[in-house]
Amino acid sequence: LEAAGGGLSAMSELALEEVSAIAAIYCGQDECEVLHVSETEGISFRIQTSAKGPLETDILLKLLFSLPINYPSTLPNISVHSEQLTRAQCMAVKERLLEEAKRHFSQPMVHELILWIQQNLKYIVEQDETSACNGKSALSTQATADAGVSTVLLHLDHMRAKGKYVKTVEKWCADLRLTGRVMFMGKMIFILLQGDKSNIKVQTMLSVACSVTGRAEFDASQ
Repeated sequence: LEAAGGGLSAMSELALEEVSAIAAIYCGQDECEVLHVSETEGISFRIQTSAKGPLETDILLKLLFSLPINYPSTLPNISVHSEQLTRAQCMAVKERLLEEAKRHFSQPMVHELILWIQQNLKYIVEQDETSACNGKSALSTQATADAGVSTVLLHLDHMRAKGKYVKTVEKWCADLRLTGRVMFMGKMIFILLQGDKSNIKVQTMLSVACSVTGRAEFDASQ
């Protein structure tokens, strides 16, 4: 870093020490690459690491950190790339990393952020998928309204394993991008589902549910 910088007296010694330590930790092939060093713009480097996804699969992440010359008094700029995540999911990871960075303000934080995302990627991606199910903006809500929303009320005759069945329903809802909940009213059990009329998967959901329960009732709002 000293040779690459030429004159880095203006840069924070903490930043230089941190980058050197990170390069020593992530010393495998392509794990750490210093991209740019400047006494006016700071240091930019890329970390390549993996983290567990929702299905416990390894997701390869490329994290680009740009440390300003007054880092850590100024938060780093962060970019996230992964061929296994959508653009929206990469943006969600970036936003959560920036939120976490605020908790370490004025302290060397890059290594802490890398460890944090390795431990929390699974939950961020799951939350992003749930948000996609429920709708993220007024625009998406309006689009759903224009397409028509179908509301379905299922009446269960019985439920042998409450916890397992509720988890199964939650998984169906996530897979089919539906909003749903299980309701218990005395001895009666209902499942309320809501989703886009035009989505044929709603019908698949109903078929699966009806084959288990044997009864389905439809709300008049369809």
